[in-house]
Amino acid sequence: MPVDKDWLKRAADIVGPDGILSDVSDLEAYGHDEYALDTYVQLPKSVAKPATEEQVAGIVQLCAETGVPVTARGGGTGLSAACVSDPHGIVLSLERLNKLIQADPDNYAITVQAGFTLEQINKAAEDIGLFFPPHPGDESAMAGGMVATNAGGARAVKYGTIKHFVLGLQVVLASGETVELGGSFMKSSIGYGLMELMIGSEGTLGIITRVTLALLPKPGSIQTVLAPFDTVSAAIESVPAILNRGIIPFAVEFVERSAIACAERLVDRSWPARQGSASLLLMLDGPDEEFVLSQAGAIAEVMEERGALDILLADNRERQEEILGIRSMIYEALRPGTVELFDVCVPRSQIAGHVEFVHDLEQKYQVPLPTYGHAADGNVHTNFMRTRLEDGVLGQEIPDWQSKHEAVRREIFDDVIRRKGNISGEHGIGLAKRDYLANNIGRTNVALMRSIKKALDPKGILNPGKIFTL
Repeated sequence: MPVDKDWLKRAADIVGPDGILSDVSDLEAYGHDEYALDTYVQLPKSVAKPATEEQVAGIVQLCAETGVPVTARGGGTGLSAACVSDPHGIVLSLERLNKLIQADPDNYAITVQAGFTLEQINKAAEDIGLFFPPHPGDESAMAGGMVATNAGGARAVKYGTIKHFVLGLQVVLASGETVELGGSFMKSSIGYGLMELMIGSEGTLGIITRVTLALLPKPGSIQTVLAPFDTVSAAIESVPAILNRGIIPFAVEFVERSAIACAERLVDRSWPARQGSASLLLMLDGPDEEFVLSQAGAIAEVMEERGALDILLADNRERQEEILGIRSMIYEALRPGTVELFDVCVPRSQIAGHVEFVHDLEQKYQVPLPTYGHAADGNVHTNFMRTRLEDGVLGQEIPDWQSKHEAVRREIFDDVIRRKGNISGEHGIGLAKRDYLANNIGRTNVALMRSIKKALDPKGILNPGKIFTL
């Protein structure tokens, strides 16, 4: 059944007239995520904006009955075109499911609706004296989307990704039936991990409407250490020595001068480390200042032994926020000239080798590939640029960047696979990386995924075409 006037009327009866969008001007904002190019832009036939979990179930039931594809959407902050609609389908936006259901300090947990943002989660946790460790980046990202993509972020080295903090989910299945998975408890040994199956499934197996997340006590002190190095390899190669000392920072970032210079210009701030071609940014937390400063001192010794040109300690919140503000704006600064942000993950021991490979590609194809990432968890971000880049300034467009993009993408993914890594560390597969998945994990694994998809979504209406095709 097409999404025609009759279908729209039935949908409006479920969510109310103000919960259905069908004008092209209204649909444009829902036709893409943050993927840099317009390659995957696709306007849905309509957008449904339910205000309750029951309305979500009602829309999915209508889609199941009529065979209309439905793509769930949160904040639209993804980079893999995972929330782009099927051309014959609708987008089900969860932005109005934005309530805090329960803050539960006794169980160190919080339950929120799918449209509750990361910023709101952090505030709600702080209000009860607790702490939500994962920080995937964009604070407008929503709980349901973060779970559906198993979002990561810089803090994964110590705390893990979102999946390590999901205690329970409420999910609407492809039939429209609602199920409760997990709860506010820590351990479970009751058969198949259905909740875990939903995490990272990108809305292809069910639509997440409610999330229960684990919280931790707030750290008593946070310190930031910044060290410049002559080369990015020297910076990265100091990380195993730090970890071998038994110190686990909650974030270890490497940034190259070519990338940070753009961010400096965008925010009109100066990166404190002026020497060398790369910096290592480490964030430490612990029960009190004395403990954390002792760890910072031990780290400084290791980095000096490994060739650090300087050691800078940002010991007050304002200085920490300034450094993090510059780091967090790298992608936004490069974005006007970016074709794609590669989001690969390799074993820690392979990071330096992969980054060197990327710079070999720069010379081979004569394109800028500014690179940065999470040095202790192996997640490397490389921007493929369609413009020249010099001293933080985006220049002229590069001739024939389209064919170079495809060649560089293939070579980067092939190198990652050779190093026993994967093609997405935290942004998901969506449409953008779908055609490379089998090369990465093998055809047998993809076939298993297809079998699960067919079992849970026999009509294939939930976010069709993402991760793999049927």
